[in-house]
Order: sequence, then structure tokens, then C-alpha cells
Amino acid sequence: MTLDLFGHSMYLIRRKIFTLFGGAFHVYDPTGQLVFYSRLKAFKLKEDIRLYTGEDMQTEALVIKARQVLDISATYDVVDPSTNQKVGALRRKGLKSILKDEWIFMDANDREIGFVKEDSMALALVRRFLTNLIPQKYHGDIGGMPVCIFKQNFNPFVMKITADFSPDINRQLDRRLGIAAAILLCAIEGRQQ
Repeated sequence: MTLDLFGHSMYLIRRKIFTLFGGAFHVYDPTGQLVFYSRLKAFKLKEDIRLYTGEDMQTEALVIKARQVLDISATYDVVDPSTNQKVGALRRKGLKSILKDEWIFMDANDREIGFVKEDSMALALVRRFLTNLIPQKYHGDIGGMPVCIFKQNFNPFVMKITADFSPDINRQLDRRLGIAAAILLCAIEGRQQ
């Protein structure tokens, strides 16, 4: 049942920006049905994001956990809680991400298999130093083949990212790792806004 929820080629991730304590993510499938939900705890030094199949938070679908505390090049393990198996990991490209966001896709053995990066250096610089009103766009590749596009929709109160996996015609990217990447872009990169 849970694996079916990861089978879509498109998702919409929403995060309310102005929340006092923590935050919440809602992930919708192409028909607008809620497929995943997460409530973030405020004031955590080490990220531990848990996706559930509903707002009742009864069934865990995915765990995204930072290995280190407050690290600019942090690595996040992505784990399937039903089997407790690591799906893969995502590592932020530290200093490179200061100017232009970049993340590395890693397999379950921590081998680099691809990346997710912000499309335009010029727009990234404008966003960081002049205005954050320009939405971000990312593309992801594995082995030189496109696997995903993440587009931020501008809204001052709710961060929305459309996660499009339709470029991944050979299903090289495990959707669980792809959704984790989109969630991290909302959670981590969203703090720069």
C-alpha cells in the first residue's frame, strides 16, 4: 500500500512558512489527494523528518534523518520505516550551496549516483542578495540522464514545490529518494527565503 503512494510521476509539496512552532508539510498526488504529511518539531538541532500517510500520523511512510548536527555539508539518510532499510542518502554540497543550491543523490551504500541543483546561477544570486520573490527551479540527474524537476511556486505564505518525475522514463531514481529531496528543499533551502 505505502509503495503505491510513491508511484506517481508528479507531487505537490506545501509548507506553511509562518508557523510559530515547527511547521507542517502536505504532499499531494496529481489528483489533489493527500498522500503524505509531516509535522516538524521546532528548535531541533538535528533534523529528523518523518512522513506519514495521513494527518493522523499513524502510519510512517519515510524517515529523513540528518547524520550530523548543524553541518553546512550535512548528509541525510532516507529510510523506509516498514523494513528499516536505507533507501539512499542526500548530501548538501556545503560551500557550493551558498551561491547556488546543490545536493548529491547517494545510493544505500553512500555512492554518489546523481545530483539535484538549482538551474540558474544568475537567478540564485539575485534571490540571495536582492529579493527572494523569484521562485527557484531545480533539475536532477542520475548518470547524466534527467530524473526530476522541482519548481517552486511563488506564494509569500505557503512554500509550494511541484516535484515532477516524468523525465525519469527508465525509473532510475527511487521516488522515495526523490520525494525526500523535494522535502529537504522545502525544509532546509526554504530557510534561506
